[in-house]
Amino acid sequence: MQIKSEELLKKLNEYIRILKLAKRPKRDEFFKISKIAGAAMALIGVIGFSIYLLMTVLPEALK
Repeated sequence: MQIKSEELLKKLNEYIRILKLAKRPKRDEFFKISKIAGAAMALIGVIGFSIYLLMTVLPEALK
């Protein structure tokens, strides 16, 4: 049991070290990332909706 707690403590210290190196994004960087992520989600939604329409409307039109 002692070995597992030492491994856990070592891993926890690695995470803490990484968090200390991290910095908060600036306001403009945050908005740029948000816009890109939003555009990507919208694009995926449009692609999914297009596939849905093709799978529902197209078979009915071919009957």
